[in-house]
Amino acid sequence: MGRAHRAAVLGHPVAHSLSPVLHRAAYAALGLNGWEYGQRDVDADELAGVLGELDESWAGLSLTMPLKQVALTLVDQVEPLAQVVGAVNTILVQPGKLLVGANTDVSGLVEALREATPNPPSPAARRGVIVGGGATACSALAALGELGMPRPVVIVRSLGRSGAVLRAAARMGVEPEYVGWGTDRASAALRSGDVVISTVPTGAADSLVHALAGSTIRPDQVLLDVVYDGWPTAFASAWRDAGGSISPGYLMLLHQACEQVRLMTGQEAPTEAMRVVLLAALDERAEEH
Repeated sequence: MGRAHRAAVLGHPVAHSLSPVLHRAAYAALGLNGWEYGQRDVDADELAGVLGELDESWAGLSLTMPLKQVALTLVDQVEPLAQVVGAVNTILVQPGKLLVGANTDVSGLVEALREATPNPPSPAARRGVIVGGGATACSALAALGELGMPRPVVIVRSLGRSGAVLRAAARMGVEPEYVGWGTDRASAALRSGDVVISTVPTGAADSLVHALAGSTIRPDQVLLDVVYDGWPTAFASAWRDAGGSISPGYLMLLHQACEQVRLMTGQEAPTEAMRVVLLAALDERAEEH
């Protein structure tokens, strides 16, 4: 394939990332023998220096926390979706070392939900719910908007600490209903939500399990829990036990990586080949624990 091409995932911490597994599998399936994908532990105050080291051999970078916001100010151009969401999880290195910030988290959420609900009700009848008010909740707002749900309920512990999602909603022109964590309104929203996206870390949604006690969730109601380590979460298990459908967090991880592969290589990602290695890696981790 001519000259070598490099890509990597950056973040702090980053050792747990499964991005190398996914991208390397894609390169192998596509026959991109000259492509390499690594990982590097980089904190927010180190990112500018790392970006300054990039040369023409680099195709792109995947970013995890805490780099998704600071990257907005360090790239040369920001794609509109990343700008409105307020987060860059992908940097593309263009000719002349022009750095373009993009967001594939939204695509990952949308495709994961479409895979879990191939025959959903009409968009006008669907109710969206987001658990959490951080950076991933911003991507969830955009994903629900793309799926025809521009007025979701957002369940937050504190509006005062939910500035990211408040600002993102204002930029998108959407009007969520914000409700307090653990309130009766939050419980009712969860039980009636057609699409629920939990954006909080492992264990953080455990306190919401009681809201599903004794409830009957329809099979066409789907919960996407972005957690993929330690699956299933207690919240996902309770949702499934109540009768609802589940979209595991690893599906978001898979589909956002597929979009990154497409953007970096210019070729359609080999989704099924990437899925196989991802599931094998998750099984291996589960056995280790």
